[in-house]
Parts: sequence; structure tokens; C-alpha cells
Amino acid sequence: MTIAIPSSSLEEFLKLPYIDESPAWEYINGEALQKPMGGGKHSLLQKRLVAVIDAADSNYEAFPELRCSFGNRSVVVDVVIVASNQLPLDESGDLASTGIEFAPAWVIEILSPDQSQTKVTGNILYCLRNGTQLGWLIDPRERSVLVYQPNRLPDLLSGSEVLPVLEGIKLNLSVNDLFAWLQRR
Repeated sequence: MTIAIPSSSLEEFLKLPYIDESPAWEYINGEALQKPMGGGKHSLLQKRLVAVIDAADSNYEAFPELRCSFGNRSVVVDVVIVASNQLPLDESGDLASTGIEFAPAWVIEILSPDQSQTKVTGNILYCLRNGTQLGWLIDPRERSVLVYQPNRLPDLLSGSEVLPVLEGIKLNLSVNDLFAWLQRR
């Protein structure tokens, strides 16, 4: 769904009271857009990715649905990986509740059935142009992952191919491993 907002400024968008209601709203190219709901496969992949990345021995933390506002966009990425020393804190030293105001080190998007691959790819590319080092676009229907890295063409990975991760994260995960999480136990 797309709505017109009173002003085409990111600052005014961020003041709107409903932007963090479920599903969250994003601000892209002067428009407020509500993300489609992900569904079961989306939720399970998101949950498992956050757990496995957080369990890896590293100086990074994974967050589901974290608002990232920088440049002229405010997006809510399915999984965001941020260096621990970059996490914003509030005045009491707790993790700030407003999200982050910089491009995260790594973004992971999981394509939902009703989601535009072009719009999701656009968000990943925007993040890469603003400092993100790695982006994954997971397509559960195709059982494949498009991997985006700065200054190179994307890679389409499937099957037993191992997914690249950020330097310093000890994680060895193939595309098959990722989609095996969707199987009934």
C-alpha cells in the first residue's frame, strides 16, 4: 500500500505515529510504503538467521525488522547485522529504541510472495551505495539467494554453494542448509 505524506521529508515521516505498527512502514523516494506481511516461511527463516548469526563468534549482532534511517530513506530490513560497537545507546546506556541512522554492515531480505523483487533489490542496492558491505536477497520459492557486494555483479547461489558472510563472523552456511530450516522436524 502507498500513501501520500504531508511533506516529502524523511524527518516528517519519522514523526508519524503509525510507522512502526505491523507491518512496518518505509520511506522511499518521498513515499510512505507499508511492507507486506512475510508469512510462515519468511518468519522461520528470519528467526533462524538471527539465532545462527548471533551464535557465531563475532563482534556483530543480528536484529529482525530493525528500522534503518539514513540518506533520504527509512527502511525496515528483515535482518540487519550491525557491529556491536556501532549500536546506538540511549542516555541510560540501554540500546536505543529508534533503530539505527547509518547503513548496517550486512542486510538480509527474505522475499515474500506479495513483495516486489525490484523494490527489495532497490533497498539492498541503496544500502550498498551508502556503506553496507554485504546483502542477501533470499527467494524461498526459487530456493536461491542473490548475494550483493560493493563494486561487483551479484552472485546467484543455490544448492550446496556456501553463502558469503562478513569477515570476522564464523559461520559456514550453504543455501541447502538455509532452506533445510523450512523442513518439518
